[in-house]
Amino acid sequence: MNIALIGPSGVGKGTHAASLCTRFDLRHVATGDLFRYHLQTHSALGQLARKYMEQGELVPDEVVDSIIEEWCVQRTPGEGALFDGFPRTAYQAQFLDGLLQKLDRPLDAVVYLRVPDDVIVNRLAGRLICRNCQAPYHRTLHPARRDGVCDVCGHELYQRPDDTTQLVQARVRIFHRMTGPVLEHYAATGRLALINGEGTISEVEARLLDLVAAMQQGSARFATREETAQIVAVERAALSATQMARVSPDVVLLGGPGSGKGTQAERLCAQLRLPHIATGDLFRENLRQATDLGKLAQTYMDRGELVPDDVTEAMVEARLARPDTQGGFILDGFPRTLPQAGALADMMTRLQRRIAAVLYIKVSDDALVGRLSGRMICRACQAPYHLQFKPPRQPGVCDSCGGELYQRADDNPKTVRARLITFHGQTEPLIAYYQQAGLLHEIDGEGTLPEVCARSLTALRPHLPVSSPTSPTT
Repeated sequence: MNIALIGPSGVGKGTHAASLCTRFDLRHVATGDLFRYHLQTHSALGQLARKYMEQGELVPDEVVDSIIEEWCVQRTPGEGALFDGFPRTAYQAQFLDGLLQKLDRPLDAVVYLRVPDDVIVNRLAGRLICRNCQAPYHRTLHPARRDGVCDVCGHELYQRPDDTTQLVQARVRIFHRMTGPVLEHYAATGRLALINGEGTISEVEARLLDLVAAMQQGSARFATREETAQIVAVERAALSATQMARVSPDVVLLGGPGSGKGTQAERLCAQLRLPHIATGDLFRENLRQATDLGKLAQTYMDRGELVPDDVTEAMVEARLARPDTQGGFILDGFPRTLPQAGALADMMTRLQRRIAAVLYIKVSDDALVGRLSGRMICRACQAPYHLQFKPPRQPGVCDSCGGELYQRADDNPKTVRARLITFHGQTEPLIAYYQQAGLLHEIDGEGTLPEVCARSLTALRPHLPVSSPTSPTT
């Protein structure tokens, strides 16, 4: 039997997962634990993830997918599993379905623990975590036997800095935005079970045990599409402009790894005198300057955890609110998924702005694999180069800062093709989303840099102020 237990932070997934695994002889798999294991054991995947973290970059989804896949492949034949908090997105749901079907171990059910948002906020205000083994406790609902001391390993308990009311509310909104499509996906295949997560630990545990026992007997009742539609609290993005929205060239740039998106963004920004907002640079800036958000992100990295979307989204929103964006901006690297597109729409509404255009730099997969095999990155400032398309003036040396250039470990054909599978899985729904909103411009990304830039400028011309320069820079 294979089960996934999902729900927002604070519903008790970890506590109930442990109980279910003991009762029904299931292996407990939590992405956070697996991620920490790979970092601590310096596995190939752990070393790759650590390189991203050391460069001040977010660990990409394909690394997390690979960690899950490796665990599933190594499982003992016939052994059941309980996936704790995974999948979180529709793409991850499709990935997990495909993986388990390939292994002939299909997912039997996804159990959604439902708890009202205000209850979650109150719960997390009392949550405590062990600094050593990450075991969860609660001051009143699940207290440790000794105050401030972990029952399991005897180390200190502490309250996470992100368990504040404002941040918890943001995480809950993001959860609903991301998880609604997951619920709809599993309801459509008759595998979604809805469980009331309110009450004491014993009460909720009893409901879960009854459900799994009924599944074993073939008598479990799963949610219908109609029932799911009533409880899905997805925030539907509204991209239509309001009367309050300011009109300016606020542009989103999409493209696969190696499409030249970053280079095109730099050229467009120089030509149009707009700020280039790249999420990778933004993340590193917050870490380097030790902003409040940077410190918060660092706490996750120090614990060997993935930095959650709410932290990244807060960094993006804070950047978009700076004065230099008043005349427009080019956003590179965000959004990458449909839930993040919804988050961006919410940000723009709060800022009384609207996205003017979305440029998708389209390049064939074969061309992308070829391009990335020649890509070089500066170790110091992360500036990108290419041995053929954008060589440095001095071989191996960054033009900007004089730092050493190197080739990333994941820029090999096999890894690149795996990354492209993830990119297409996440981005194709995003492209359709912006097409339906009438914002998408597909740009042929093959050709010289000036040619691609000229195509992009042509697409942007209707969205630019009359006084803006629109002839391409050569």
